[in-house]
Amino acid sequence: MSNVARVAGQAANTLVKPLNVEDVFSTYLYTGNGSTQTITNGVDLAGEGGLVWQKRRSSADSHVLSDTVRGLGQVLQSDTTGANQNLTSLFGYQALSDGFSFNTANSLLNTSGSTYASWTFRKAPKFFDVVTYAGDSVAGRTISHNLGSVPGMVIIKNLDVAVPWAVYHRSMGDGVGGGADENYYMNLNYIYGRAASSSYWNNTAPTSTTITFGAANRVNALNSNYVAYIFAHNDGDGEFGPDGDADIIKCGSYTGTGASGNEIDLGFEAQWVLVKTTSDANWVLHDIMRGMSQGGDRTLYANTSDQEYLFTGKEIIPNPSGFTVNGNNTDTNASGSTYIYIAIRRGPMAVPESATDVFDMSYATDANDASFPVDLMLSKIYGGGNTYARDRLRGGTKYLLTETTNADLTGSDIGFDDMTGTGLAGWGTSFIHYNLRRAPNFFDVVAYTGDGTTSRDIAHNLGVVPELQFIKRRTTSGEWWASATPAGAGKVLYLNRTNAAFSYTAFGTATATTFQTETVANNDTNFSGAGYSWFGFASLDGVSKVGSYTGNGSTQTIDCGFSSGARFVLIKRTDSTGDWYVWDTERGIVAGNDPHFSLNSTAAQVTTDDSIDPVSSGFAVNQVSATNINVSSATYIFYAIA
Repeated sequence: MSNVARVAGQAANTLVKPLNVEDVFSTYLYTGNGSTQTITNGVDLAGEGGLVWQKRRSSADSHVLSDTVRGLGQVLQSDTTGANQNLTSLFGYQALSDGFSFNTANSLLNTSGSTYASWTFRKAPKFFDVVTYAGDSVAGRTISHNLGSVPGMVIIKNLDVAVPWAVYHRSMGDGVGGGADENYYMNLNYIYGRAASSSYWNNTAPTSTTITFGAANRVNALNSNYVAYIFAHNDGDGEFGPDGDADIIKCGSYTGTGASGNEIDLGFEAQWVLVKTTSDANWVLHDIMRGMSQGGDRTLYANTSDQEYLFTGKEIIPNPSGFTVNGNNTDTNASGSTYIYIAIRRGPMAVPESATDVFDMSYATDANDASFPVDLMLSKIYGGGNTYARDRLRGGTKYLLTETTNADLTGSDIGFDDMTGTGLAGWGTSFIHYNLRRAPNFFDVVAYTGDGTTSRDIAHNLGVVPELQFIKRRTTSGEWWASATPAGAGKVLYLNRTNAAFSYTAFGTATATTFQTETVANNDTNFSGAGYSWFGFASLDGVSKVGSYTGNGSTQTIDCGFSSGARFVLIKRTDSTGDWYVWDTERGIVAGNDPHFSLNSTAAQVTTDDSIDPVSSGFAVNQVSATNINVSSATYIFYAIA
C-alpha cells in the first residue's frame, strides 16, 4: 500500500506522485455566515473519505465530528457522551474533491459573525483511517483496518448509547510506571487520567491490520454500532513528501518539566498538536492557524464546549524539529507528569510552482488579503514611516521595525488566524503590504533562543541552502544581521543600515537543513537566553531569485529566469554605502518613473526617478543619482520575486 496521488486528468490508477501533508490534513478557519459555507482546503473527501472535526471558537458550543463512512451529517460530539445524531438534513453537508460544504445557520457550525475552526483528516495509508463495526460483547473480537501500519492512537465512540469515548494510545502505558499500552484506556470527553482494564483492548496490542477489543460497552457491546478513528504513528517509515519517505504524524509522550523550553523532538515542525496528561487534566488542542506561536497560544479543549482561550504565556509553540512546551500548566507541562500527544507536520511540503502561491501584495487599502495564509507580512507606510515585520511564529501582537535595532514591540492586534491573509485589520490606506508564505525552496522562518555557543547549527525547513539570511535579536535590541551568498564568503550587512558589506563572524556555514550562528563568541546572533528570529530565502526557478550584478554605469538587464517579469525587487549595494531599495508592481515597475522606498529608512517613497524598468526575464536597472543602483564597477545583491 503506497501513498501516491493522481494528477487531475490522468487515467484512473495512474500513480504519479507521493502525497504531501497538505493533501491529507487541513486546519481551516472561517467566520459563520448563517447560510452556505464552502470550505476549500485541498483535501479530497469526496473521492477518498475522512473525518471533519469542527468547533465554534468565539462562544461555548460542542465540538462536531462527522465522517464520510457514516455520512457527513451523522454527528458526534467529543465533549459529551451523547450517541450519534443524524443531522444530515439540518446541516446539509457535502463532501467535495477539495474540501466540504454545509448549508445551515446552526450555532454549532455557522452562526453569522461567529468564528470557527475545522480540522480535516483524509483517509490515507500511514496517516488516518475510519472504520465502523457492530459490537458482539465477545472478548478477543477483532476488526480490520486499512491504515497499513500499527496505529499510534485509536478513538472509539458507541453510536447508539450515551457512553464515554474510549481512547487507545501507543504511549499510554509503557514509560509511565507499569504495564503495556494496551492494558490502559482513557476517555476523550473527560479530564480523567488513564485507567487499567482488559475489557477495552483485551490486553492485546493493535497490529498493522487489526484492532482487538474486550467486551466493554464503550468498544464492543452486543447490538451497538461503533466508529473508530485510527491515527498512524510514523517512525522513519512515512511515505509522504516529494521523495515519498517523510513522516507526517507522530503519536508519542513526554515528561513535563514545569519550566519553559521543554522541547519535543518529532523530526519535523508541528502544525497541529493534541495533548493529554495520563493523569487528570484537559485534552488540549493547538494549531498554528489559530496562533500556536511565540506571541501567545489560542487553546481549545476537546473534552469541553468552552470557547477558545488565549494564553499569553506561549504554552505550546512550534520549533523546526517539533514543538516546545512552556510554563507549568497542568494541562501541558506539570513537573514529572507524563503526557501523550498526536502531532501533525507543518505544510506545505510541495515546492511551489507559481509565485502567486507564496507571494502577494496589498497597496493603499485597509484590507490586507492574500490567496493563502500569510507567514510573514512586511508593511511600509509609504508616505513616510516605519516598515513593520510581523510573522506567524511570533504571533500577531509582536512586530519588529526593519530600520531600527529595537527589540520586539507589542501592538493590540491579534492576527495570523486567517485563510486569505493575516486577519490583521484596520491598517488604513497608507500602507503597502508584502505577504509571504513559508514553502520549501522558497522561504522559511525560525524562532530560536540563543545558548551562547559558537558555530551553533540550528535546524530550518527551507529544504535548500539559504542564499539570503536575516537574523534579528528580539528580546533586547540588536542589529538586523544579513548574509547573502552573492556578497561573498564571510561578508555580512546590516538591514537597518546603509553600510557596505564587511567581514564578520555573525554567520557560519549554512546547509539545506541548518543555518549556523556566529563562529566566535560575539553574542550577536546567539547570546545565551536571548530570543531571535531567522528569515531564510532561496532562488526557485520561475518563482524567486537571489543574485548579484556589477554595475555598468548605464542600463543593464538582470535575468532572473522569469517569464513575466519581477513583481518585487530588493537591491543593496555591497562595495559601498547604499540603501536597501524596494520596488514592486503594485506601485509601479514601468518604463517611466518607479516609486521606491528603503527598508533601512522611515523616509517616504520617492516617485521622481526611473531607476528600474520591466523586463520579462526579470528587471532592468538604470544608473541615476537618486539611487545609484548601477554605478560602473560597483557590486550589488538583489532579491526578486516573479
